[in-house]
Amino acid sequence: QVQLVESGGGLVQAGEYLTLSCQASGSIRSINFMGWFRQAPGTRRELVASITGDDRTYYPDSVKDRFSISRDNAKNTVYLNVHGLKPEDTALYYCNVDLYDTTTQSRGSYWGQGTQVTVSS
Repeated sequence: QVQLVESGGGLVQAGEYLTLSCQASGSIRSINFMGWFRQAPGTRRELVASITGDDRTYYPDSVKDRFSISRDNAKNTVYLNVHGLKPEDTALYYCNVDLYDTTTQSRGSYWGQGTQVTVSS
């Protein structure tokens, strides 16, 4: 069984810095894609950062100057560093991981439960 556990969210003031973490555990053999998405109330879930197994990263233009994604393969963990937080960054942040589950013997996409980030002005 695979679990993704996110941490690091909270209430911060505009301009501050935050680091989110997401650790995968359980019956994992290999992890390829790791990404962070966010969803604010009344909006669609959007990708804000991703990193592949060979460390290629992607950011949408809206966040690329402030968000930074990294991974620690030994810990099956992906991080999202966010600088210069803005009120519009307020959302529930989810990690998404593509991995091979040795229990089901198949590759699949897994989601964390989400961690809330609230930015006050």
